Amino acid sequence: MSLANTSRSYGSVSKWFHWLTALLILTVIPLGLIANSLAEAIVNPDIPTTDAQVARAALLFSMHKTIGVTIFFVALARIIWTLVQPHPGLLNADNRPEAFAAETVHWLLYGSLVAVPLSGWIHHAATTGFAPIWWPFGQSLPFVPKSESLAAFTAGLHWILQWVLIGALVLHIAGAVKHHVIDHDQTLRRMLPGPNTAPEPPEQHRSALPPIAALIAWGAAITGGAMIGAFNHGAHEHGDHHHEEASQLAEVQSDWQVEDGSLGISVIQLGSKVDGSFADWTASISFDAPDAPSKAGDVEVVVSIPSLTLGSVTGQALGADFFDATQFPTANFTAELYKTETGYEARGPLTIRDQSVDVVLPFDLALDGDRAEMTGSLQLNRLDFGIGQSMPDESSLAFDVEVAVSLTAKRGAE
Repeated sequence: MSLANTSRSYGSVSKWFHWLTALLILTVIPLGLIANSLAEAIVNPDIPTTDAQVARAALLFSMHKTIGVTIFFVALARIIWTLVQPHPGLLNADNRPEAFAAETVHWLLYGSLVAVPLSGWIHHAATTGFAPIWWPFGQSLPFVPKSESLAAFTAGLHWILQWVLIGALVLHIAGAVKHHVIDHDQTLRRMLPGPNTAPEPPEQHRSALPPIAALIAWGAAITGGAMIGAFNHGAHEHGDHHHEEASQLAEVQSDWQVEDGSLGISVIQLGSKVDGSFADWTASISFDAPDAPSKAGDVEVVVSIPSLTLGSVTGQALGADFFDATQFPTANFTAELYKTETGYEARGPLTIRDQSVDVVLPFDLALDGDRAEMTGSLQLNRLDFGIGQSMPDESSLAFDVEVAVSLTAKRGAE
């Protein structure tokens, strides 16, 4: 059997590409559908999650993503091979409507084999946390920032395009069966192993209409997906709706008014670091820098829990087994500020959910007249606050949670 194509037959390389792609697609689609079903339960804030559930979903998602990246490269190699090879003519070229449909479906298949895994890969690179790709590269992509809006958009795009791929695949299989069972021609046999017995194809009628029709089909699918909220669904999966639902904390009276700042957390899930932050928090600060180590002031911090974003696991983090944002919408830290020999410390109870733990937050402070810049961090154990009790070991989620705070404040500012 020849490696190369001819005008009437496919070579062994094309056949190998065809059946390898078919195997990968028929594996990756059910993996994705099952994994997504498990993930919907995991990110549902009202459903407790166990280590076993997270590990199972992560395994299936990692398999899905890794096979998806494999499909992307196989599809590129297949397209390059197709471009440098003769294209066996359609055996039904004389039937113009049927030939047009076949060519359109082929364009949809080739385009979707690139667009679907690429949109999924960009989504993975734009978000943080959950289910790594098993390739030795690919967790990040050049020119793809960590962005919730980009992750939400590509999540919706990936969902829409996968259904275009599935539809094109169903039509492709139906066409092959029709050729084999009803028409009794050699269309399917040309792609099967063994010698080719197909006749010379009739005169071909090449046209630009099939690729144009494929573009219209993609555009219609994306427009329809947008109309039914596919892109909003993608945003919800990444926690954007929590900002909309959370009521903003009221401003507080303070000797030092915070002008700018950030409150971030980092967790280790499945061996990978996931960074997040709280968008809404207030700090009431009373502070006078002493000349010697002693008490320097007080601070009361209130944090809006629903304002948290934590990559792809935001919904899970806000759920009943974790922060339980519905029942406990705020966290509080009431502390006394002390100057030490090496810097400063905030000492006092931190209350998350219904648990209070005395903590010490070391921080650095730079004073310039009535302006101050502060940075500090501390490490907490999530189990001390009853967070993630259904995950009593660190196989899926580490115990340690790192909290980092920075702010710029001005004395007496409004």
